[in-house]
Amino acid sequence: MSSNYAQQKDSLKIENQRFSFQYKKLYVPAGLMISGIIADGRGKESLKNEIVEERNEHLFGFENHLDDYAQFFPFVAIYGFEIAGMKPRTDFKNRNAILVKGQLVNLGLVYMLKKSLKETRPDGTAYSFPSGHTANVFAGATMLAIEYGEHHKWVPYAAYGVATTVGAMRMINNKHYISDVLFGAGLGILSMKAAYWTHQYKWNRPKADQDPLTVLYTSPKN
Repeated sequence: MSSNYAQQKDSLKIENQRFSFQYKKLYVPAGLMISGIIADGRGKESLKNEIVEERNEHLFGFENHLDDYAQFFPFVAIYGFEIAGMKPRTDFKNRNAILVKGQLVNLGLVYMLKKSLKETRPDGTAYSFPSGHTANVFAGATMLAIEYGEHHKWVPYAAYGVATTVGAMRMINNKHYISDVLFGAGLGILSMKAAYWTHQYKWNRPKADQDPLTVLYTSPKN
């Protein structure tokens, strides 16, 4: 019995794996950000205004707040999946440090861009570019995909599916143009990947015997 418990504990021990930098991992976030800049046309016939016009024609008056809550789903799953028994890539302390660093960069840049550009939203309110909700949810989706995607291939699809839905809802709710959403998505992805690339994993020295969250699913059985 004690032998089985020891084997179970060893199998759940988290060996931090570095997320190695590769230039090809820049293609998607850079492409999204460039697309957002290109789509940010000023003319009435620009793509972003055409989409808003279509939205107002078919969904005028539509409004919900699902995106306000769904933007946090990936962050809940980052820890909830581990509690459910799925093994993450990074231990608890280092995961927290990466999350904080990534979000400081991500949301800090969102705030500075909003304040400096002062773009008007489709509904006439201020601070449109870029979409903070979209940047936030794509940062969370990126972290979720990195932490669990290697051993659970469905996780990236689910994570980015939620993130894409939030981005679409920002446009459906008339809060953002497609340019805001595309740039926000790329910024969120790049910020979180950069946090992994630059992380030194010093929080695990000396290495903890057990990840704090594993105690919720590793109690010995009688």
